Amino acid sequence: MFDRTKKITTVATVTQFQWTNPHSWIEVDIPNSSGGTDHWSLECNSPNNLSRQGWHSNSIKAGDKITIMFWPLRNGDKGGLFIALTLANGQVLDEAAFRSAEKQP
Repeated sequence: MFDRTKKITTVATVTQFQWTNPHSWIEVDIPNSSGGTDHWSLECNSPNNLSRQGWHSNSIKAGDKITIMFWPLRNGDKGGLFIALTLANGQVLDEAAFRSAEKQP
């Protein structure tokens, strides 16, 4: 479902953080080449697993400017699997299972 050969790292604006089961979702707007934005839905781990990694339901909020890393959907739709993000204050939030992927180009 996700193309793990095409890791994307980009600046984005959070539009919504869904702290839901079975998976949380980060909804973001990402600038496109036409000068507008594209809306992307990025799948995360469950709230239970994220909370064990230090996340909270308010760790990210609508309007936050972030740098985010993810694997896109194979079918080309605007979605993907979350790897890590950096908040404006420099705090990094990631998915522990993918920490080795963060270091790969």
